[in-house]
Amino acid sequence: MQRVLEVVRRLDGQEIPVCAIIVKNGEVIASAVNRKEKDNDVTAHAEILAIRGAGKALGSWRLDGCELYVNLEPCPMCAWAIIQSRLSAVYFGSFDGNYGALGSAMDLRKFLNSNLKVYGGIMEEECNQILEDYFAGLRKGVGNA
Repeated sequence: MQRVLEVVRRLDGQEIPVCAIIVKNGEVIASAVNRKEKDNDVTAHAEILAIRGAGKALGSWRLDGCELYVNLEPCPMCAWAIIQSRLSAVYFGSFDGNYGALGSAMDLRKFLNSNLKVYGGIMEEECNQILEDYFAGLRKGVGNA
């Protein structure tokens, strides 16, 4: 999670500061940040882009044995892709009571009887602060999202 936070602290404020890193056997195989605004693509969430990168790195859409680290609880679109890609575990920082789909607002694992392991609240205070600062900047007219 420390690596995720290092990345989001360096972002330019044009996107919601979310970074996703996928690890297999202790090695980073893919990472991405939100690019929805930059790419004009509603699906360009960090988790989706990292899953695409991991699939290319492994030559398979099946990400068995891989773990995802992200600073914000995944939304329904991302959670469904995580479950479908067969990731083994998700570690996230900030809980999302509005859109969080791995336990906060809903838990999509229940619909598929998924074995996905989920661990939330990792470095939660730091993750929350980064997101709070970003949205405070938006209210002041800084940033695009």
